[in-house]
Amino acid sequence: MSTSETQNAILAEPLCRTTSSPKESEKIAPESATDHRHAKTAASPPEQQKQKQQQEAPAPEPPEPDEPYTVLHEREKIFTILMASFAAFISPVSASAYYPALNSLSRDLHVSVSTINLTITVFQGLAPAFIGNFSDKNGRRPAYLICFVIYIGANIGLALQDSYAALVVLRCLQSSGSSGTVALGSAVVADVVTRAERGKYIGYASMGITLGPALGPIIGGLLAQFLGWRSIFWFLTIFSGSMMVLILLLFPETCRSVVGNGSVAPQKWNVSALSMIRKRRRGKAAIMEENETITRRRRRVNPFEALLVLREKEADLILFFGALLSAGFLSVLSSLPSQLQEKYGFDALQVGLCFLPYGFGSMTSRWTVGTLVDRNFKRHAKRLGIEIVKNRQPKLDNFPLEKARLQITMPLVYAGCVSITTYSWVMHYKTNLAGPLVTLFFTGHTVTGAFSSLNTLVVDSHKENPATAVAANNLVRCLFGAGAVAAVVPLIERIGMGWTGTLVAAIWLVFSPCLWAVFMWGQGWREKKRREETKEDAEQGTKGKTADREAANSEKVNPPVVSNQNPV
Repeated sequence: MSTSETQNAILAEPLCRTTSSPKESEKIAPESATDHRHAKTAASPPEQQKQKQQQEAPAPEPPEPDEPYTVLHEREKIFTILMASFAAFISPVSASAYYPALNSLSRDLHVSVSTINLTITVFQGLAPAFIGNFSDKNGRRPAYLICFVIYIGANIGLALQDSYAALVVLRCLQSSGSSGTVALGSAVVADVVTRAERGKYIGYASMGITLGPALGPIIGGLLAQFLGWRSIFWFLTIFSGSMMVLILLLFPETCRSVVGNGSVAPQKWNVSALSMIRKRRRGKAAIMEENETITRRRRRVNPFEALLVLREKEADLILFFGALLSAGFLSVLSSLPSQLQEKYGFDALQVGLCFLPYGFGSMTSRWTVGTLVDRNFKRHAKRLGIEIVKNRQPKLDNFPLEKARLQITMPLVYAGCVSITTYSWVMHYKTNLAGPLVTLFFTGHTVTGAFSSLNTLVVDSHKENPATAVAANNLVRCLFGAGAVAAVVPLIERIGMGWTGTLVAAIWLVFSPCLWAVFMWGQGWREKKRREETKEDAEQGTKGKTADREAANSEKVNPPVVSNQNPV
């Protein structure tokens, strides 16, 4: 008898026993147990080898529930993602509106431009590591409120300060509040959108993030030119205060460890006004709670859990190269105001308008890259015979997730190398203004698209804690970016703009094998990690059962004494 037939026979035994009478079952039970013992002792070496191979085989992912991935309708899903996207708008607009004011800030505070550049990304990567882990356990809404309270207070202080030391401290506080919203936005998308459809919703999810770089320089340039740089921070205070009110009133809780697929009610203090109205309208027709859709966390809340993501081989390589990609582009972008003022004599408003091509390039990449990402995912699923059903998370046993994402990312990386080199040299030789603006558009399109698809891969490979994974991404990216921004102005003064851009492209090319390594071996690393987690869960479950058994035995041996006396 083959191994599969033996397993089917063993699984069929309980069904036979239930149909027999109690006496028959008493007769059958000892015989079946004896036969089972004889079968174990008589197992041939080939069968033992097959069993060993099955034990060493990759552990399959736990089956996904048959319930819908989210109970939100299509319009509700888009509305929720747009709300998260515009909440994240405060992060890029804080930096991009700040760019046109760098020259006036350095002049009013009597410091150099390179010194002012230090305030762009410093401390921006630390806050998401804490807020992301907090939101994965306690919910997205309370995390958003914490971010907005910190951000509003920092902006009020920035509008009133008049020293470089205060600027540095308050910019750190402002970045701590704003950068957390980016991690939360990515987590909300992971909460309500399946992996097969994430490319489709990239346009909605990143609308606020891409509008920030496009509109921020114009807003900052207008305000700095006509009302002074302090008015930028008053504008951000008003906008963020309005967004916080909208979050309180309209944004539903989406965290899967709190509400599952949206059918489980959150904490009473964590319900939006719109959710309460919807619940009253549904009345008796309310959706039944599906507690099995709640994501169970493997670890307790740990503010340093983002650092644990860096222990994974795949995550290390992806985050490292993503940080190099972001830092190189950010260093070139932060030099744009000083280059435009030096070479073309532009004021703050004109500098802000020159950021528009970059913003539009980033915006268009969300739709083009998103469409390609979804098509490539479906192509691999079709090849493996995996059915893609709308609003159902597909089973991804042995699915080449890394190849499906990186086949789109790597061509964009190499195209970005060409774009940023071309941009740097046309700026170096002070060509017609159309040259830098057109190449800036293509640089924004390719580099932002590559970084977006890398971020999608990070979220896909950490479905239990997406906000924490994105926080780790932001932590590494911003630490690299802070150093690059501080070094770019002295570097340009020494070797020129053209060679600076060429150096950035060369660094990307040299370290691009990091992505090839993930492409080749990432799936094996991910399966090995899943086997280790499955083994760890099994050991913890065995320990829990042993403890319960010991507690039950102790109660049998020493039953609790019940006193018949009345309490005093």
